[in-house]
Amino acid sequence: MSLYRDTAVVLRVQKLGEADRIITLITQRHGKVRAVAKGVRRTGSRFGARVEPFAHVDLQLYTGRTLDVITQVQTIDAFGASIVGDYQRYTAGCAVLETADRLSAEEGEPVVRLYLLVAGALRALAAGERDATLVLDAFLLRAMAFAGWAPAVSECARCSVPGPHRAFSVPAGGAVCPGCRPPGSTSPAGETLLLLDALMRGDWPSADAAAPPARREGSGLVAALLQWHLERQLRSLPLVERRAPAPHPATRALPRPDRHLTAEPEPPEPPESEWLAQPASDRTSTLRPTEGRPPEPAPRTHPDSGVEFGADIPPEPAWLGHPDPDERFEAEFPVPDPGEEDPR
Repeated sequence: MSLYRDTAVVLRVQKLGEADRIITLITQRHGKVRAVAKGVRRTGSRFGARVEPFAHVDLQLYTGRTLDVITQVQTIDAFGASIVGDYQRYTAGCAVLETADRLSAEEGEPVVRLYLLVAGALRALAAGERDATLVLDAFLLRAMAFAGWAPAVSECARCSVPGPHRAFSVPAGGAVCPGCRPPGSTSPAGETLLLLDALMRGDWPSADAAAPPARREGSGLVAALLQWHLERQLRSLPLVERRAPAPHPATRALPRPDRHLTAEPEPPEPPESEWLAQPASDRTSTLRPTEGRPPEPAPRTHPDSGVEFGADIPPEPAWLGHPDPDERFEAEFPVPDPGEEDPR
C-alpha cells in the first residue's frame, strides 16, 4: 500500500453502496483521480462535507486495486458556499467542472494547467466581482487552448493572414479571411471578435466594457467551438443563465427627453373657500375635489347578483310566512278536487 498526498478540486460525486461515494478529482500532480470516500454518506462522517463539488481540498490517498481510497481531507477553499447561492454562478460553475471532466479523460496524467484554470475560475465565480458568463467563456477558451483547440481570432484559421476578419467558421477553427471562407460561415460583429480576443489575453477592462449583444454572440461561438471539438453536448451548458449585467450607477445613461411620456398637467385645485361654500350634500368625499374631473357614475347593478338597483322586488310566496309546513305547501300548490275535471 502506497500513500500519496495532493491538492485537488472535486469535480463530481457518485453513490457507491449504502454509505460510500466515488469522488472524481482533478489534482495538481496526479491529474484526474477517481477515489472512494468510505462512510461519507453517514451522518457521523468526519469529512463528508469536504468532498462535495466545488471544494478545493488537500487530501491524502492510498492506492487501491481499482480505485484509490481517501483517508484524510483538509479544506483549502470552500467555493461552494459562495457559488450555490446564485443560479447564474452555480450553472457556470457546473459547466466549468463538466468541461474539466471531459478534457481530462485519461486518469493519472498530470494536467497542471487545467487544474490551475479550474481553481482560478471557481475562485473568480466565488468572489462575484465579474460577470459569471465572462468568467465561463474565458475558462472555456483557455481550456480549449490547453487541449490544442485554441480558436483563431486575430488571424485567419487557415492561411494565418492577420485580421481582423469578418467571417467565422466553427469547423475551420475560428475567423477566416474572404479567400478561405468556407460555405456556412457566420459573420459576427467586430466587437464580438474583440471580446473573444480580450478573454483569451486576460484583458478584463475591455471584456467588462463589451455590450450585452456581443457577450451573447461570443458565448454562442465559444459553446459551438467546444462542443464541435468534444463531439458531444455538455449537459450543463444550456442551463447557464445569460442575463444582461446591470449598468453601473456612475455610467448609467440618462434617459432621452423624447422617451418621456407627455402627460397633461393637472388642473390647479380650487380655493378652499369655494369648496367649503358648497352644500354638505354635494361634498361626496372628505378630500378636496379636483376641477376638470367628472364624477364617477354610480353603479346601476349589483356586482354579484347583477340585479338592477331600484327594481321591483317580487312578492314573497304566501307559504313562506305560514306556520304549518303542510299548509304552506297547500297554500302555494293547491290540490284539485277529485270531482273536478283536469283542465289539461
